[in-house]
Amino acid sequence: MYARRQLLVSQLCLLALSVLAGQSPPSGFRDPKSSALDHVNPLVGNGGDTPNGSGGMIPSTAPPFAMTRWVAQTRQNYVSMTPYNITDTAIHGFQGTHQPAIWMGESAQVVVVPGAGAVQSVFEERGMRFSHDDEVLTPSYYKAILAAIEGGHIVAEQSATSRVGHLRFTFSDTAAPYVLLEATRASVMGSDDPANVTYPFGSISINPAAREITGTNPERQDFIIGPNAAPSFRGYFVARFDVPFASWGTATNGTLYASERARNGTLLSGYATFAPHTRVVNVRVGVSFISIEQARRNVEAEVPNGTSLEKTAKKTRTEWAEKLDRIQVAGASDAELQTFYTGVFHSLQYPYEQHEDGKYYSGYDDAVHDGTSYTGYSIWDTYRAIWAWQILLAPERIPGMVQSMLQDYEEGGWLPMWKNIVETNIMVGTHADSLIAEAALKNITGFDLNLAYKAVHKDATVPPENDSTISYSDREQGVGYEVRAGLSTVYAAKGWVADDVHSEAGSRTLDYAYDDFAVSVLARIVGNTEDSSFFLNRSMVAPFTIYNNGTGFMEARNADGAWAGESAGWTEGDKWAYSFDVVHAVDELIEARGGKAKFVESLDEHFEGGHNDHSNEPSHHIPYLYSLAGAASKAQSQVRQIAKVDYNNTVTGLAGNEDCGQMSAWYLFGALGFYPVNPVSGEYVIGSPFYDEVTIHLPMAKKPLKIISSGAPNKPYIKSLTVNGHKRLDPIISHEDIVQGGTLEFEMSSKPEAWASATVVNA
Repeated sequence: MYARRQLLVSQLCLLALSVLAGQSPPSGFRDPKSSALDHVNPLVGNGGDTPNGSGGMIPSTAPPFAMTRWVAQTRQNYVSMTPYNITDTAIHGFQGTHQPAIWMGESAQVVVVPGAGAVQSVFEERGMRFSHDDEVLTPSYYKAILAAIEGGHIVAEQSATSRVGHLRFTFSDTAAPYVLLEATRASVMGSDDPANVTYPFGSISINPAAREITGTNPERQDFIIGPNAAPSFRGYFVARFDVPFASWGTATNGTLYASERARNGTLLSGYATFAPHTRVVNVRVGVSFISIEQARRNVEAEVPNGTSLEKTAKKTRTEWAEKLDRIQVAGASDAELQTFYTGVFHSLQYPYEQHEDGKYYSGYDDAVHDGTSYTGYSIWDTYRAIWAWQILLAPERIPGMVQSMLQDYEEGGWLPMWKNIVETNIMVGTHADSLIAEAALKNITGFDLNLAYKAVHKDATVPPENDSTISYSDREQGVGYEVRAGLSTVYAAKGWVADDVHSEAGSRTLDYAYDDFAVSVLARIVGNTEDSSFFLNRSMVAPFTIYNNGTGFMEARNADGAWAGESAGWTEGDKWAYSFDVVHAVDELIEARGGKAKFVESLDEHFEGGHNDHSNEPSHHIPYLYSLAGAASKAQSQVRQIAKVDYNNTVTGLAGNEDCGQMSAWYLFGALGFYPVNPVSGEYVIGSPFYDEVTIHLPMAKKPLKIISSGAPNKPYIKSLTVNGHKRLDPIISHEDIVQGGTLEFEMSSKPEAWASATVVNA
């Protein structure tokens, strides 16, 4: 079995590289001044370690943080299944997807299906074979050649703006061409039982005179979890064609209703056919969460009449180039450049825009509001590093993202934990506290700071309803807001979350302690010294209430104080990972585990014993703890090893699923040579830079940030570090050291050095 799996992985890797070799779009779609985008491979992570063989990344066409991403649909998507997979050989349509991550559900999708001959509306019957050898797949342009079911070929091309998909179909030697718009389908509720489906009730309408097909789709696969019903939620779409209709009709579950202009129902589509001699059909599909009229306005604003596909693709390519071309890398191989720049591409997709034309639909209070809104958060993952990366590379987005979370608080009563249109209660902890505190600490303005403190203070002090009677297990249905489950039962009084009352109690205890630290930082910033002192003290005490001195590991406890067992109470990790997860009190953790030498020994045991699981986020900061324990040379070795083993430029290029950019953020910071171990400290811990030189033109800086580490590709160890001309002996730099630009200069070595490694040297 292992040999067969390795053979498949090798074949997939070769396939991905062959696709990449021909991946640059035609010259009409490109800005020749841009080069970094040519190193992006959207297939990286599409064949990683998840149940369906996908690393969770959808190789889509859309600008940064786009509301809707357009992708060739090779399979029906649902929780744990994305719409495109590199192993598939048939395309069933082109989907405007709102699925933010592989473990989340789809919302209000729309599918555009080209065809020729008899109209095929059923997914299983409309698939057309294609070859990956002919595929062009970039962030701004996609192309595939489809074998039409009744003969001939259809060249399918697509690009997209944030709210409009732009598709062009060229028919060659085909029967009567048509395009079908799928409004609703059978909606799979989750990965545990693909037979568990609902049938969303939508609408379709055809206006031949206007050359439009419009529709609605209320699908929201995550409606079975989370506290918000969002009763009026639906996606609206307007598909506008550039050629007249020859005929039209609707379809329900494969039955065609020729000449019918409107229908409501399930399994619903609408179609238009075109004259037999028609060769090229352009369709622009505007989407909205507000109304059909708003979808129409989105088309007119983003891809107005007369806009060529080339112009749309160039616009989207320019938006990506504005970010990626800010970074120049020297001393990296072609494969390393692909890994790096694809990581940047992944890092600027989530959260995604929920606003349109200055308004947004809120599912929290089921109303339309003025303002800016984002959704698609995976905060338990992204607070660790992707937020810090976006503060550096996309600071203009951060005020709107924070204000969006505050609007969620005002409209729903709580800050988001895992927002997918509305709250889903997925994962644990209230890490929006961390996002907001980090933004404020790093001098991001443009949001209501006092409202922000009110919101995080509520997280830290108000328990959920029925706190003592609901376990809040993963994806538990029929419960209210989870927030800090266990706050009222034991945590506030004794310092831990009880394992015999709440699920994942050990992880919750450590996460709540970190969030308390974040609240203390924000309290200090707003001038509330009393609160700051209280939450700081609670954050320092709580983690060590579950430290078992007898075993030397963290261990969940029951309400009566009894130990719950070494394997009880963990979220996507185990006692090994979580026994190092006190990022805001590392000095205290080192002391509790016997001092620096003993702590380094425990880190050695962790890595050498095969306990480090980089595919899950609780392990991401652990190699950097060597540096904080006076063993920086060991951190340098481990960071390089993880980067080598768990990242590459193939379809299996991510150890786990991307988790809305966190996996890539780890690599990006690793490549630069520093990592935000404690995101709300304002500090970064030194690792080992990967390349000879990296230059970043930070948006808010007056001069570039230069990271010089000559020889780094073959020399992983650091002999010395100079920050803006000043020698540094400690393996820590501050946000202020880098955010205004300047120079970090590493002297690299091929062997372990004494720099910041007194514990190793004196061992």
